[in-house]
Formats: sequence, structure tokens, C-alpha cells
Amino acid sequence: MEPALNPYSPGSGLQPPFLAGREGEIEAFDLLLARTKLQYQGRGMILGGLRGVGKTVLLNKLRGMARHHEWLEVKLEARPGAAGSIDNRKTLARELQVAARRFTTSSYAGEKFKQMLRTLTSFSLSLGAQGISLGVEADLTRAGTGQIEIDLRDLTEDLARAMRTLRRGFVIFIDEMQDLDNELLSALVTAQHHAGQEELPFYVVGAGLPNLPSRLAEARSYAERLFDYRVIGTLEAKEAIDSFQIPAGRAGQEYSPEALEVLLNVSGRYPYFIQEFGSAMWEAAQESPFTDVDAEIASKIGLQRLDSGFFPSRWDRATPRERQYLTAMAQDGEDGSSSSSVATRLGTAVQNLGPTRAQLIGKGLIFSPDHGRVAFTVPGMSAYIERQHFAD
Repeated sequence: MEPALNPYSPGSGLQPPFLAGREGEIEAFDLLLARTKLQYQGRGMILGGLRGVGKTVLLNKLRGMARHHEWLEVKLEARPGAAGSIDNRKTLARELQVAARRFTTSSYAGEKFKQMLRTLTSFSLSLGAQGISLGVEADLTRAGTGQIEIDLRDLTEDLARAMRTLRRGFVIFIDEMQDLDNELLSALVTAQHHAGQEELPFYVVGAGLPNLPSRLAEARSYAERLFDYRVIGTLEAKEAIDSFQIPAGRAGQEYSPEALEVLLNVSGRYPYFIQEFGSAMWEAAQESPFTDVDAEIASKIGLQRLDSGFFPSRWDRATPRERQYLTAMAQDGEDGSSSSSVATRLGTAVQNLGPTRAQLIGKGLIFSPDHGRVAFTVPGMSAYIERQHFAD
């Protein structure tokens, strides 16, 4: 096949040529847009799932919908750690300044918009995010205390009040939301709660690992009632087949049933892996329809690429002791492990492994689906570790 016409797009957050299996989330957000226009209240949305299931792609799709309806919208990709905590705040303020610049024109001369800009200026100054003028003086009585929970509540209230006059909303999209520090995470939940009580069109739409709902509940117990929680997982068989076939069909090519069976199995129906193996198939096939022989070759090419980039980018972040922990987990496959089983395999007590477990969770390599259990955040990680073991 002609390389330049390859219709697949493997890559972190890249929009696939055909977005399958996420109609429910898209329809739910479309309903939120419609209800806001009618000045009815709605809820924010939380997208939780393993890496490689397309959360970032879906988040970007929803953001595009908000932008199309001329909402005030910004996106933040959370970073962990102390430096990340500072950067998250400054990035949020800077992105809000950029997004709000369109409301500095004479078309938005109303008092609510002037107050919105004054409050945002104050909020930005309190976080040290300067350099973008909104043409107004800061209102230091709003969002200028230096306490993120109070300031964020003031900010979201004034921005949402202004947007409500246009029958539009204000939304913050947050990727890797589980990496936010406790203070900012709690402040966002509190702001969402306050907006709901005041019937203001402010919403948080976040994406993160499967432990994100529990982190939100720990931040504020009422968080479980504030959001529409959506589990983003593997595609159904028909959706996965469409993800392979439709892009190829648009380019005038097709798969044999046998080829699809091979690729469904090796990809596990994970959206990112579908793009990787679909791209490899395009390179491996000599003619259409693609055969099972082509699919076997594509499987080897795709796995080699995953083993060269996708998996090592996670594995290389682990220390030698953490790798021992991950290797012990890999014996249980994709279903996760009990902490006691890992400790037994490593010949030590569970409590001795607590720091290692916490470090791996902090690095986003594993999560705790239930008390006393751990699982990989990356699909296929256990098989990769086994492949590396045999290679060694």
C-alpha cells in the first residue's frame, strides 16, 4: 500500500480517522450543551479508564464541540509533583487569559463581562501568571486571596455568570486529572458544587486513570453526586472491526474476515493498539483484501513498535526495585494482583512493599482497583514484561 495514503494515526491523543464506540459520551455532552442554551442545569463529566483507550481523543472531541458552540473553554493537562502543582495553576490562569481575550471587544461591554475580566486578572496576579493584559484593572476583592479554593470559586462564579447572559457555558477540560494535587482537586470539586447550587453553567470535564473517581471522593465526599462518571474501556467487537475497516474502505481497501480475526485478538480491541496494528497492516499488505498472512506480519510489526516505544516509556521510569514489583505482578496477567501475592513472590511482608507500591501509583504505572489489590494502568503490560523476561 502507498505509505502516504496510510489512513491510520497511531500516537498519543491523535484523532483517529474514525471514532468508534464513544457515542454515549458525545451524546451526553451534546445534551449538556443544549440544556445550557435553555438555561437548565447539568453535571460535569469524568472519563476514567486505562491508558490507550482513547480518553484524550474523546476529551479533545468534547472540547471541539464546546468551542463550536462558542463556550468559554480551556484545557489543562495535569502534571504531578510539587513543580507540577505550581505549573498547573499558572497554566490554568494563562489559558483562561488567552480564552478570555475575545471578550475584551466592544461586543461584550456589559458589566458582567467587565467583572469577569477584572476577576480573572486578579486570579492571574495571585498565581503569578502575568504578561497578558485584558484591558481592565484587577478587582482585588475577588479571587485575590491566594487561597485556591476561595479564589477558584470566585473566578468560576463570575465567569459563569457572564457566560449565562449569552446562554453559553464555561468548561475546564482536564487530562490526567488524577495527577492534580489534593488542594487544586478539592478546589475544583468545591467550585463545581458551588456552581450547581447557584445554577451557574460551569463544568469540569476530566479524564484520568481508573482511580480518579476515588480520588475525587477523597477530596470531597459529595463528589460522587456532582459528575456523570463514564468508564472508557475496550471497544465492542463490531466497533473494533469498524475502526479497522472504515478507514481502509475510504482508501479503497478491505480486510478478509480471517485478517480481522487476527488483528482483533492481537489488539485486544484497545483503540490505540488498533491504530498501531492498522498502520502496520497498511505497510505489510501487498494487495486487497488483506489476508491473515498479512495480519500475522502486521502483528509482529505492531508488537515490535509497541515494545520499542509505548511500553518502554513506562518501564524505563521504574527503579530496579519497582521493576521487581512489576515483574511479580505480571505473573497474574491483566486481571491484577493481590498485594499479598506480590509480597509472597518477592519474599517479604506486605507492609515492606508499601513505599514501592505508592511510588508506582504516583508514577501512574499501577493503580488500586480495590483494597489490597493492584493492577497495571497500561493494557498489555504484563505480556510485555513476560516478553522482556524471555528475551533476557
